[in-house]
Parts: sequence; C-alpha cells; structure tokens
Amino acid sequence: MRVSSSGFQFEMGDSSRKALDENSDWFVWVHDRRKIEQEVVSGEFPEDGPNYWFLYKKDHKIAADLGFNACRLGIEWSRIFPKSTRELKVEVEKSDDGRISKIHAEEAFMEKLEKIANNEALNHYRLMILDLKNRGIKPFICLNHFSLPLWVHNPIAARSTKLKGELRGWLDDDPIIEFWKYAAYLAWKLGDLVDFWATLNEPVAVAEGGYLFPELAHFPPGLRNFTAFKKVLGNIVVAHARAYDAIKEWDDVKAEQNNDSSAQVGLIQNVSPMVPYDPKHDRDASTFASHIHNLSFIEAISEGWLDENLNGIREKSERKHYLGNQLDWIGVDYYSRNVIRRAKSILAILARLFEGISNIPEIVPGYGNNCEPNSFSVDGRPTSDFGWELYPEGLTASLKLMSKYGKPMFVTENGIADAEDKLRPQFIAEHLAELEKTIERDKLNIRGYFHWTLTDNYEWAAGFRMRFGLYAVDFKTKARLPRKSAEVYSHIIEMKDVP
Repeated sequence: MRVSSSGFQFEMGDSSRKALDENSDWFVWVHDRRKIEQEVVSGEFPEDGPNYWFLYKKDHKIAADLGFNACRLGIEWSRIFPKSTRELKVEVEKSDDGRISKIHAEEAFMEKLEKIANNEALNHYRLMILDLKNRGIKPFICLNHFSLPLWVHNPIAARSTKLKGELRGWLDDDPIIEFWKYAAYLAWKLGDLVDFWATLNEPVAVAEGGYLFPELAHFPPGLRNFTAFKKVLGNIVVAHARAYDAIKEWDDVKAEQNNDSSAQVGLIQNVSPMVPYDPKHDRDASTFASHIHNLSFIEAISEGWLDENLNGIREKSERKHYLGNQLDWIGVDYYSRNVIRRAKSILAILARLFEGISNIPEIVPGYGNNCEPNSFSVDGRPTSDFGWELYPEGLTASLKLMSKYGKPMFVTENGIADAEDKLRPQFIAEHLAELEKTIERDKLNIRGYFHWTLTDNYEWAAGFRMRFGLYAVDFKTKARLPRKSAEVYSHIIEMKDVP
C-alpha cells in the first residue's frame, strides 16, 4: 500500500479564552439556544473539543509514530480575519453575466491586509505546519472547512429574515472578493511552507445542508430554498475559481523542491455514488442526482460549464470564460452511497412544472447514508453510529467518477463513526483493499489516502457523539487513547499491504 496519512479538523474554539474563536457562523449556530431546544444542534460546544490548538505537538507525534507521511489541516478564516476586510479595496472585474471574473491587487495591498490580520493566530498556524514538516509529514492545507466569519454570514439573522437581510454568506457576491483576499494573504504568508492547497472542503454539502436538505445535515441557515441553493452553489464555484487564481499568483515559493510546483491547488469534494433503486425506471433520476451532488461543481471549475439552472443540459449561455482549468487535483471524500428513485410526490410534480426538471430524485431509506444506526442496511450490510452503510466498493465507483477529469486524486476523507471501534478495523481493511485493487487494476491516478480522522473531534451539529478517531478522546481530560483500529492502520502502513 503506497499511502499513509490522516487529517485534523480544527475546532472553532478552545476552553481557554485566549484561543476562543467566537467569530464564525458555526460558533453562533451551535450556541443558539433555540437551535439547541429544537435539537437542530447537539448542545455540545466546540470549545470543549480535543484542544488540538494547544496539543498539536502531541497529536503530531502520534501521527508520526503511526507512520503517517502527510496530514490535511484546515485554517479558520475567522481566526485570521476576525474583523471585516471590506474596507480594503481591490480591483474587481465582472463578466457580462454580472459574475466576478477577475480580482487583482498589488503587493502593497498585502501589507495593508497584514496590518488588520490576526498575525498571532497566523504565526501559531506556522508553528503547527513547521512541526509537521519537522516530523517528515507533508501538510495539505484547506482554506475553508464549512465555517465562515460572522462578518460574512450571520446565520441566525439570515434565518430569521428568511434571507432578506444582510450578512447572508455565499448567497451574496461580496464574500467572493473577501475570500480572494483571505486566500491571497495565506498564500503570501505561508507559501514557503505549503505546496498543496485546497480551497474548500465539500462546498456542495454547504449548499445542500444549508438550503436544500436542512433536516439532514442541520447546516446554517437551515432553510429550504431551491433558488437560494442554486445561487449559493454558483457563488461558491466562482469563489473557488478566484481563490485558485489568488494562490497561484501569491504562492511562488516551493516548500519542497521535489514537488511539481509551488502551488498545487485542489478542491475537496464529497462524492457519493448514486445507485438507481430500479435500474430500468430510476436511472435518469440517479444520473440527475449524481450530476448535482457529484459532478456539477467539478464540471464548472475544470471545464467551464456552470449549470446555472441545474437541469443537466449544456446551454450556450452557461459556458463561462472565467471558469475552467482551475483545478490541479481532486480530493475525494467518501463514506457511503445513496440509492435513488424517481420521486412521485406533489412537490416533485411542481418541480417538474416550474423548474423544468423531469426526473426529481428521491433518496431511498435503508441504504447508504440513510440507514438506522448500529444496525444493518436492507442489503444486510452493517451500519455505523451515524447510520451509514459500509459499502467499500463505492470508493472505487467514486474515484472512477472523478477520474474523467484527468487530474491526480487523493482520498481526502474516509472513515466511520464508531465509538466502540467494532467496525472500524473492518472498515479500514476493506476500503484500503478496495483502493489498492483500484490502483492496480484500473490504473487510476491516485496519489494518497487520508483516513478521517486521527482523533475524535467536533462533528458539527452532531457534537461529540459521533466518534471518528483512530484515537479516542476524553473530552474532560483531553487524554488520547488508542483504539484497536489505530494498530490495524499502523500495521498496514508499516507492511505497505492490506492483510
């Protein structure tokens, strides 16, 4: 087995007031009393998490001892810029369709950004990255893992006004410009340490969880609004494209001489194979679901087709000159599949009438990501604490789906919520065996595998109940306790083979 790495997710806060970051939309979202009472969020708080902010050396030592050669880390936008950067103006060009096509600034602008940035936090991130590198672990840095600064998105206000107020996050164009500034600044300040960048983690999940299926993921602002969903998705596409430009422009220093370039910029996409419930009648619906969830974002940033009405039809007006060829590698987050059938409800009929979409997909319960926890799927496969079906062959299907774009691929997340560690050893062995088979048989360009994750962490709206770690965390004492699966994973790394 040629891959051995894992990931860390930054917690949004810390029990120490010195490190507490209260300036993100997710921090406000999970602390909102009404959301807690409605059980939209768990009532557990990120500042009570594993304390990676201060204990990173301990975690990095664990990673090195297990044999990891790479780790992905997220940087929190609201830590670097806790206050608005809007007062600093840049040159912005717009296309005929009104979307932002180019952003530019001179180096003097970066010096102005430096004066308003939280450089104490940035220097702390430098120390974290340096500690990884000193242990022989390559850093993969993700700029945005779901959360936005509160000065960009106030989710409580957005929800209460039904998106009619200000600070609406990706629903507005303004955050695209501010994200460019953030990306450019990090590339300017950290480019000497980092060659592998990801702009966004699972951007489609942000749009789906916030505006399409709020009852499934409980993402802010938690409203069902298909028009807003399309707008948000399109804006995040443009945000990636402009951040890609920024990193390419401002990171011109190779951190490691054996890397292909000073800035290899990718996107981390959550991929879930969409399997038709009835291959004869439901194939069109499953293809449409895969287009929206798996392919549309990648199509836009690699080929320049922005499917603005999400009908799956390539229309001339949807070919965008300011998009395309803005992807150096693809990160594939894979957990399980979805089984899809054509919806027959009155809502589906209305969607066909007013949105022009002929095959509205519906997720079939009892399969993939939609099973009873700690049980078995309809197909008799075990399910996780989250109710996600073990479906290792879906990893191959996901990688094949992404291989059409001709880019190097990394499995950037693959793991299981399993507090008792009953299924994780099996999960690891089966998924790595599937990956090894895929590399050897299908000759796909797969460069690495990141298990999610090294330690238990804060699982967003679900709080601490979902335990993904190779190491268990006692959230009171912050002690790290190895699970049996950590030994299994380390053995596979050492032997370079799957038993």
